[in-house]
Amino acid sequence: METRYAIRSFDARMTLEEYAALPKHPVTVVLDNLRSAYNVGSVFRTADAARIEKIITCGVTAHPPHKKLEKTAVGTEKFVRHEHFKTTALAVASMKAKGVPVVALETAENVRTYHEYCYPRPLCLVVGNEALGVSGDVLAIVNDVVQIPLFGFKNSLNVVCALNIVLFEALRQWGFEERTVS
Repeated sequence: METRYAIRSFDARMTLEEYAALPKHPVTVVLDNLRSAYNVGSVFRTADAARIEKIITCGVTAHPPHKKLEKTAVGTEKFVRHEHFKTTALAVASMKAKGVPVVALETAENVRTYHEYCYPRPLCLVVGNEALGVSGDVLAIVNDVVQIPLFGFKNSLNVVCALNIVLFEALRQWGFEERTVS
């Protein structure tokens, strides 16, 4: 059956050096004690897909080199910028010291939904532990908190799914369509 859509089932038509030279979206993603190395690897995939500046892993969060992370990162861990902090509070303080607004993604009362929020540029997004969310000490020091409306019995999404929703909403607001790679 013939299709009218040209599906891109290959990597970008450029070298990694050419890709590295492209401007990054001014986003840093902070991972607050994620327990699953597979989730961390998926965040690396997202970071590449969104072409963000970097990932900061914190606390017990797996960071390269790590076999399980590499399985789901499928090579992106080799070229997505990343660093590790002992605590998430230190990572947040570092971003704020650079003048970067820090926004946590958490299910909470009295916060705006992700699509009502006007994302600042540059931006630091904090996502939390799969079972406990963003820690209370971190929520106390971020600039803002956004949430995704949920309608089911459970009060959360997978951390990577939630990050994807919010990150791509920020890029949409910034007009990301102009910066795609083919």
